Amino acid sequence: MTIVARSAVELVAAVRTGELSATACVEAFLGRIAAVDGHVNAFLAVSRERALEQAAAIDGRRAAGRPLGSLAGLPVAVKDALCTTDMPTTCASKMLAGYRPPYDAEVVGRLRRADAVIVGKTNMDEFAMGGSNENSAFGPVRNPWDLSRTPGGSSGGSAACVAADMAPVAIGSDTGGSIRQPAGLCGITGLKPTYGRISRRGLVAFASSLDQIGPMARSAADCALVLETIAGHDPGDATSLGDAVPGYTTLLDEPLAGLRIGRVKTHFGPGLDPAVAEGVEQAFATFEAAGATIHEVELPHADYGIPTYYLIAPCEASSNLARYDGAHYGHRAKPDGGHRAAAGNGRQHEPAAAGGFDSPLVEMYCRSRAEGFGPEVKRRIMLGTYALSAGYYDAFYAKALRVRRLIQQDYLTAFQSVDLIAGPVSPTPAFKLGEKTGDPLAMYLVDMYTVGTNLAGIGGISFPCGFTPTGLPIGLQLQGPALSEPLLLRAAHRYQQLTEWHIRRPALPA
Repeated sequence: MTIVARSAVELVAAVRTGELSATACVEAFLGRIAAVDGHVNAFLAVSRERALEQAAAIDGRRAAGRPLGSLAGLPVAVKDALCTTDMPTTCASKMLAGYRPPYDAEVVGRLRRADAVIVGKTNMDEFAMGGSNENSAFGPVRNPWDLSRTPGGSSGGSAACVAADMAPVAIGSDTGGSIRQPAGLCGITGLKPTYGRISRRGLVAFASSLDQIGPMARSAADCALVLETIAGHDPGDATSLGDAVPGYTTLLDEPLAGLRIGRVKTHFGPGLDPAVAEGVEQAFATFEAAGATIHEVELPHADYGIPTYYLIAPCEASSNLARYDGAHYGHRAKPDGGHRAAAGNGRQHEPAAAGGFDSPLVEMYCRSRAEGFGPEVKRRIMLGTYALSAGYYDAFYAKALRVRRLIQQDYLTAFQSVDLIAGPVSPTPAFKLGEKTGDPLAMYLVDMYTVGTNLAGIGGISFPCGFTPTGLPIGLQLQGPALSEPLLLRAAHRYQQLTEWHIRRPALPA
């Protein structure tokens, strides 16, 4: 078996025992990136020299008998929405082109302290707004299973790089399905943990009450390995949970006998691709054979998930992205209307010294934001600003918050009778690039099964459960109560012990 085909668990064990050097491991994945990323466009930056230096240092410490971190030598790719001091953090936007943060995100810091090797930053939908990774200012990511199709979004680069063996593990963020949906479309495993389980400090905010960071890998076992390192309380994040971090890897092999899995009838209605429905139904049968029982449950307000999400998320985005005005942060338009990237180092520009908000300053704000943001980001900012404006707040945003509470209660009620809820990740397999870009509503509906997890603040995991007749992955989603990550990972791991969908790999030209 080649190095790049080995799991994260296998790679960490091989480096620890000396069977494989960290340098050889990192070189193999850097070589794979050089060979195939020209077809996929999964990476926005690759840290070759720094990665090799870190790998050499790990080898030196092992040779000297010094202790190594829990992820020593493991190559990891990081979504470009997380701050890194040694690589740009652009959120795939012209607004932040070339920006170098002064600190690492907490997750990145934890990975570094565990001796994981950050090999690069992955492409994404601009500011994490999108479901196809076509909104990137640096070009779309292509699905490794079919280069004419989308990998999903917004963590499409993270999903595609794992699917194409360019990294054994990647870090994504999930605001309405942005880990689980691309994982499902690319045939890998992606975990969206409970809100607050992983620190968001250093994640460039999209919708602060919905955003959550999580691991993406080939298997549940690999996700469990990484989650043990990146989960846990962070005093620098007020939303971070203080609950102790379980030994996720040690809990994987507990049996499934007695597990109660919920099936939501409305998840199998109009709009669901027949091949996807068949793959998901077969997954239910596999779980039953493993000792689980299947029960019908209801989520009465599930149909309101998309409209609720697409009010709350844009409202929070409108507030979070107000700082990118060209005066405090981000790209600043030239006075003559030309273009000049000025993401730089945060508060690097002085506002107008006199005249307050005079027309030249307002004009600079408007042109800077018009030049820096792409169409989808502008659409969501305008929608959110309108919904928060005087006279409309109660009619839109406040009402959406009330419906969000109803959706949360639906899950609480359902989990009184079942342990997990299973269903499709997305209504269709990966769709063609350009197929939905002209119809925002059709694009938003790809998240119809995933947004509820974020609105309720609970955990969810997706993993492959089959392939369509044309060879595209089909994803299964499991949702669980708050802090049920041990059960989600255990159920996914048991399924992957009984099936081989997760070990299939796409054929890519080198």
